[in-house]
Amino acid sequence: MEPHAPAPTLVVFSATPIAKALLRWAVDLGFRPVFVETRTERMAGAEWPRAVTDLGQLAAALGADVYAVHTDHDAPDLVQSLEVILPCNPRFIGLVGSRRHTGHHLEVLRAKGVEESVIERIQSPVGLDLGAVTPSEIALSILAGLVAVRRQGRGGWKQGGR
Repeated sequence: MEPHAPAPTLVVFSATPIAKALLRWAVDLGFRPVFVETRTERMAGAEWPRAVTDLGQLAAALGADVYAVHTDHDAPDLVQSLEVILPCNPRFIGLVGSRRHTGHHLEVLRAKGVEESVIERIQSPVGLDLGAVTPSEIALSILAGLVAVRRQGRGGWKQGGR
């Protein structure tokens, strides 16, 4: 009998179309999703799972094996979100958006004394290079990358043809 390890936790920050797709597929891929949105007005008029709305309560919702993706590079609490998740030593941290859009957040972390080795672990842009354009395609590329990290895969084409 094999021991049963708890599902890894996928923390998805911000109510965006990409987040909606990540949350929809996470369970099917073996993740336990935790949705975080501190701006409750962003969830109005749409179906969202129950959210952690206070960053101070996030640590209590996490397990030992954590992956995190922030889906809104314009979120006013992006740096605070990272400050909360970084001490949990996530296996993966990703920010949706190019370095042009996310770089200033990383500079704020540097100015606050976050070690460069920690900042270098933050992936931005995030996801495998699938040429993704739509929110669902971007979410697929992110989840494919998370599975590759979790299973220690390379994330490229399998050998032996297509």
